[in-house]
Amino acid sequence: MNYSPLILSLKTATIATFIVFVTGVVLARLISRNSFRGKSIIEAIILLPLVLPPTVVGFGLLYIFGKNGFIGRLLLDWFDFQIVFTWYAVVIAAVVVSFPLMYQSASAAFRQYDPNIENAAYTMGASKWRVFWTISFPLAWPGLLAGLVLSFARALGEFGATLMLAGYIPNVTDTIPLAIYFAVESGNLEAAKFWVIIIVALGFSAILWLNWWSKRNMMRHVQK
Repeated sequence: MNYSPLILSLKTATIATFIVFVTGVVLARLISRNSFRGKSIIEAIILLPLVLPPTVVGFGLLYIFGKNGFIGRLLLDWFDFQIVFTWYAVVIAAVVVSFPLMYQSASAAFRQYDPNIENAAYTMGASKWRVFWTISFPLAWPGLLAGLVLSFARALGEFGATLMLAGYIPNVTDTIPLAIYFAVESGNLEAAKFWVIIIVALGFSAILWLNWWSKRNMMRHVQK
């Protein structure tokens, strides 16, 4: 059995989750705590991949990163590098489809506590950086962790956008969802069944751990 789909899926999902976590937390912190014109439009654009078919998202990414796309053409002309049909394309697809989950969770986490707690720290001379790391981040951490786990699970299971942007190249872009699809197409049901069990186990374990951690964290607060 070739385990490259498992290795590639874990690698790309981990990288994508890291990118999504950092950018999602930063954007959610900036947007959730500020009111400005066009805020609803920006948030609608951020959350759009949640409601669009994966093939539509993949087509949009292909339009941007393909040879004739704006970014794709620049990378090809300046660096002689092509994103399409590489594992980088797998990461990009995973980032785009999982980012809304992280942003939504982070935005809700930063809105759930009283902002006067932060304001009190500001009046005592604390910097924004110190307030974020000592007050905002710890208070929002349960919601941020939920977004982190859900984003990882979503990145791990991404299929449609990945197929359009990265294609299916054995040992290069063959993630578990793609391996399942092409195993079924080729009639190799045993391989498809094996990868289905693996990805279901990974997703189930992530959600089970998140539920366990949430209940454990809630019990700690109740006991206090």
